[in-house]
Amino acid sequence: MEYRDYYATLAVPRNAAPAEIKKAFRRLARQYHPDVNKGNAAAERRFKEVNEANEVLSDPQKRKAYDALGADWEAYQRAGSGGAPGGDPFAAFRRGQGGVRFEYRGDPEDLAGFSDFFRTFFAGGAAGAEAGTGTERGRRRTATVGLGFDDLLGGLGLDADGVHARVGTQRTAPTVRRSLQAEVKISLEEAYHGTTRRVDVDGKRLEVTIPRGIDSGRRIRLSGKAGRGPGAGDLYLAVKVSEHPVFTRQGADLQRDLPITLAEALLGAEVPVDTLKGRVLLRIPPETQAGRVFRLAGQGMPRFRAEGFGDLFAKVRVVLPGGLDEADRARLRDFTDHVRQPDPRATSGAPQR
Repeated sequence: MEYRDYYATLAVPRNAAPAEIKKAFRRLARQYHPDVNKGNAAAERRFKEVNEANEVLSDPQKRKAYDALGADWEAYQRAGSGGAPGGDPFAAFRRGQGGVRFEYRGDPEDLAGFSDFFRTFFAGGAAGAEAGTGTERGRRRTATVGLGFDDLLGGLGLDADGVHARVGTQRTAPTVRRSLQAEVKISLEEAYHGTTRRVDVDGKRLEVTIPRGIDSGRRIRLSGKAGRGPGAGDLYLAVKVSEHPVFTRQGADLQRDLPITLAEALLGAEVPVDTLKGRVLLRIPPETQAGRVFRLAGQGMPRFRAEGFGDLFAKVRVVLPGGLDEADRARLRDFTDHVRQPDPRATSGAPQR
């Protein structure tokens, strides 16, 4: 299994401060973001690598574990596989040595975008391994026993700081931990600006910060908040963004209908458009056809854990006047008699103006 040097991926030294890691991630995320490299598979792969590196190095616990394991990755491979190159360093734990059963806790689909190296260390199991009570592929796996990094390192003769433990040290049995999951619903406006929610867990009231730009399907992990004491597991909040009466969402982009009058469509005008950021003016050129789409750059959703905003796409819908009397109809007939218009049914395949 290929060792991933996350420091090299972000081009930072191993003693880089959190602010330096954050700055490097933002710079590379902007450079390789799919929205500015459409159709570029290499840039998309690089963007995923940058995100994976930031996921580990921006989390103090994951970074500590990575620093302890990363430098001696080949040695850990040999320790877990009986000396066979390319073996699984945690295979001994999943085989149940010592009566301990080690399983991945959570939904395998949550880790689909990460490398085998990441999933081996940070999902608690080999990439692609199925474990737990579920039997169908893709179903959420629920572990009955969880091991922390201390237990994993201890099985390889290491302590939590990566220092080899003294021979003869006796380790205690792993603590059984439980994880909980709850759903939290937020509005599109709250997803745009970011918000907080109060959650009651085991008699404790927690205030959770939900970052801006989050979308349905994302999960927020609260380490050690499911329960009390050594057996406390993690709490996962599954976010669901409610549908909006005006806007529809696709990633960081938004779409909406833009109703305009017949006069505005024929003669052109500046019309106000409400966005989640505020109201802007859009210039409608003369003879704008119904269904034409205007792109308002930067008026979409904030990008999740990245800088910048998506775009807003406004689709024109021409609203015809109603309540016409006979005099109005006479003036309209006079108008249409003087305006030459080809049969739209005969030119339906022609491009819109």
